[in-house]
Amino acid sequence: MRNQCRAGGITLRLSERDVCSKYVSPALSSSGWDLHSQIREEVTLTAGRIIVRGQMTTRGRKKRADYVLYLKPNIPLAVIEVKDESHSASHGMQQALEYAQMLDVPFAFSTNGNTFVLHDRSGGSIVEKEFPPSKFPSPKELWLKYRQWKNLDTVDPAVVEQDYFDDGSDRSPRYYQSLAINRAVERVSQGDNRLLLVMATGTGKTYTAFQIIWRLWRSGRKKRILFLADRNILVDQAKTNDFKPFGGAMTKITNRNIDKSYEIYLSLYQAITGSEIDANIYKLFSPTFFDLIIVDECHRGSATEDSRWRDVLQYFASATQIGLTATPKETKTVSNSEYFGEPIYTYSLRQGIEDGFLAPYKVVRYDLDRDMLGYRPIRDTTDRFGNEVNDRIYRQKDFDRSLVLTERTKLVAKKVTEFLQATDPYSKTIVFCEDQEHAERMRRELININHALVRENHRYVMRITGEDEAGKAELDNFIDPRSRYPVIATTSKLLSTGVDAKTCKLIVLDQTIESMTEFKQTIGRGTRIDEQFDKLFFTIMDFRSATELFADVNFDGDPVQIYEPTIDDPALPPEDEHTTEFPETSPLAGDVVGTEKRLKYYLDDVQVDVLSKREQYLSHDGKLITESLVEYTKKTITQDYRTLRDFLTRWTEADKKQAVIDELAKTGVSLDALRSEVPNGRSFSAFDLLCHVAYGEPAITRRERADRLRERGYFAKYQEPARTVLEALLDKYANEEFDPIENARVLQLKPFDEIGTPVEIVKNVFGGRSGYEIAVRELQDELYRRKA
Repeated sequence: MRNQCRAGGITLRLSERDVCSKYVSPALSSSGWDLHSQIREEVTLTAGRIIVRGQMTTRGRKKRADYVLYLKPNIPLAVIEVKDESHSASHGMQQALEYAQMLDVPFAFSTNGNTFVLHDRSGGSIVEKEFPPSKFPSPKELWLKYRQWKNLDTVDPAVVEQDYFDDGSDRSPRYYQSLAINRAVERVSQGDNRLLLVMATGTGKTYTAFQIIWRLWRSGRKKRILFLADRNILVDQAKTNDFKPFGGAMTKITNRNIDKSYEIYLSLYQAITGSEIDANIYKLFSPTFFDLIIVDECHRGSATEDSRWRDVLQYFASATQIGLTATPKETKTVSNSEYFGEPIYTYSLRQGIEDGFLAPYKVVRYDLDRDMLGYRPIRDTTDRFGNEVNDRIYRQKDFDRSLVLTERTKLVAKKVTEFLQATDPYSKTIVFCEDQEHAERMRRELININHALVRENHRYVMRITGEDEAGKAELDNFIDPRSRYPVIATTSKLLSTGVDAKTCKLIVLDQTIESMTEFKQTIGRGTRIDEQFDKLFFTIMDFRSATELFADVNFDGDPVQIYEPTIDDPALPPEDEHTTEFPETSPLAGDVVGTEKRLKYYLDDVQVDVLSKREQYLSHDGKLITESLVEYTKKTITQDYRTLRDFLTRWTEADKKQAVIDELAKTGVSLDALRSEVPNGRSFSAFDLLCHVAYGEPAITRRERADRLRERGYFAKYQEPARTVLEALLDKYANEEFDPIENARVLQLKPFDEIGTPVEIVKNVFGGRSGYEIAVRELQDELYRRKA
C-alpha cells in the first residue's frame, strides 16, 4: 500500500492528516482545484451541543468535515471524508453523506488516499463509483452537474456566482446561513418572486438577509431594495450592524420623508403606512420602484388579509418579496405560507440547539395553589377600593387580568429573587407580565425584596414597556452585555420579539401564553449564546403553565430540565402590547373589552402558596428523560460498557484517565454534578464514583486508595529523589484527583520546586519524558489494581 513508509527498517502507517497532505490535496490540485479559494480542510460545521447538568456545562462533539470543495467561498459543491490506509476507501461515506446533506450539495467523496469513492446525488444512473486519484473531477465538471441538479442551466450565472460580502474579518456564514442564502439567491435567479425563510430566533436572520440583498444587488439582479420591520430597534440594529457595508447607498425612512436617490431603504412599516389615506406615503413610490422587499419578522402581520403590511406588499406586487420569521403563523385568519409559499428552508430551534449554535434551557415550573385549585371569594367580599368582588371561581387566566392577588405577586417576586441569589444576582432577567400595570406592580415587589441591591443602583429593576419612556430609554443598556444595569426588566409585550438580549439568563413567565408563535418568540429572548459573558444556557421560570406548550407537536426544542418546587423547596433546580394603561389607584385598572373598561379587583389578604414539583432532563440526543442524574449516568455508562470488566478494560487501556472522563462528559455525564448528588461524592476518585454509580461497586475514597498503596510498599523499588517525587504526586492525587498526576505542570508547584525545575526533574530523575510518563502510568495502574 502507498499509505505506508519505512523509517529505520520499521513500516509506519500514515495518519489521516498525512494521507490528506501527501495524497488527497495533490490529487485535488492536479484536477484543477485552487488550494486557496476552492478547498478548505477540517471544516467545522457545528459548535457541539451544549450539555447542561446542574449549573455545569460542557460541549458535545463538533461535526467537522475533512474537506469541503467550493466553486468559490461559501458556495459549496462537495464533501470529502478521509480515512487512513487501514480502512477501505468507502469507510467514511456515511459520514460524508451526512455532511453533504447538511451543506445541500450533491457530491460526497470518501477516500483512504489510494482510491476515491463518489456518491452522486445529482440524479445520474450511477449513484456510487470508485476511481483513482488521477480521475478526480474538476471544478468545472462538478459545477456543471450541480447546476443541472438545481435547475440553474438557464439562469444568469452572474447572479448565482456572485461573491458574498467579505471585509477580511474572521466572520463567515455558518453552514445553515450559507444554505439559506444560496437557496434564496438561486430561487430568485430562477424567477421565483415569493419566498419564505424560517430560522429560529438567534440564528442570524438579519445577517442572512444582508448577504441575500448584497449578492442580488451587486450582481445587478435587484437594484432597489426595501427592508421592512415592525420594531424600530430591529431597523436600527440592521442599519448599524449587518447592513453597514451598504454605506451611502442606504437610508432609513424617517419622519415620513421620501428621498428616491437611494438604493437600499430600511423602514418601519408604521413609517410608510397609516389609517388615513394621506399617511400611506409608500404610494409616493411608483408600484415598480422596488425590485426586492425583505419583510423581517413577517409573522407579525404581513400575511394577514386585513393587515396594512399586506397593502404595502400588494402595492409593490411586481417586486420579489422574501419573508423572514422564526415562527410562521398558520391560523384560520393568518397564513404566511399562503402568501409567501412553503418555506424554501427551515432551521429550527431544535436543530440550532443540537448544533450548539443556540442555548439550551432548563425549566423551573411553579404550580400555585390558587392557580390550580381556583379562588372563590366569600359573600360580600370587597377589594381595597371598596368594590364588591363578583362571586365566582377565579382561576389562573383571571389573575392580574380581572383579579389581583397581592400575595401572588409577592410570591412570584420572592421565587425569582431566590433563584437569582442562588445563582447570580446580576443575571439579566426578563419578567413577562399580563399587562403594563401588572409589570409595574411586579417591578415594585422586586424592588422591595431586593432593596439592598436597589440601594446600590436604582436601575437594578426597571419596567420596560411600550408606554414607559424612562424604561424604554434603558432598553439599550439592558441588552448591552457590558452594562450591568438594568438587571431585571419587567414587561408585557415589548421584549417578546426582535430584541437581541444575548446575555439574558432567566426568563420568567407570569403571563398567559396560548399562542405557539408567541411562546416561541418569548422563549427566543434567551436562546442566544455569548461565551465571552458566560451565557451558555438559560432558565425559564414558569408561573402560568405556559411550558405545557412543550408537549405540542409544533414545538421543536425540548427543555433541558423541568422542575416544579413545592413550598419548602429552593428555587434553584437540583444539581443532578400594548394594553391601555390605568393607574393602580383606579378601580378601573383593568382590561379594555370593546369600548367598556372591565373592572380589576385588588385583594391584599389572600394567601398563595406553591403546590407541586417535578424534574425532567434533556439528554445529549435531545430526548426528554425523567430519571435522576445518577440513573442517567448509570444508563449512559452501561450502554457503552455493558459490564464492569468492559469499563475496567477501557480505563486501564487509556493512556490518560482524563480522556475517559472527557468522553463521558460529551454524552452529558458531569462529574462535578454527579459528586453533588452522591453522598460524600467529592471524596471519591472519578474511577470509584463511576464504578459505584454504574455497577454498584463499593466506593473507596482517594485517601483510602493512596494509603493502601503506601501500605503495600509500592515505592520501595524507587531510589531517591524519584521516590520523593512519586510520593508527592500521590499526595496530590489524594487531595485533587488524577489530573495533577497527568499534567506535568504540577512539577512547578511545591514540594517539587525544592527538587528542581520540571525539566530537571523529568530529565535527571526519570531519564527523560518517556521515563517520567511510564512511572506515572505505572503509579496509576497500581492505584486502580482490583486487589487494592
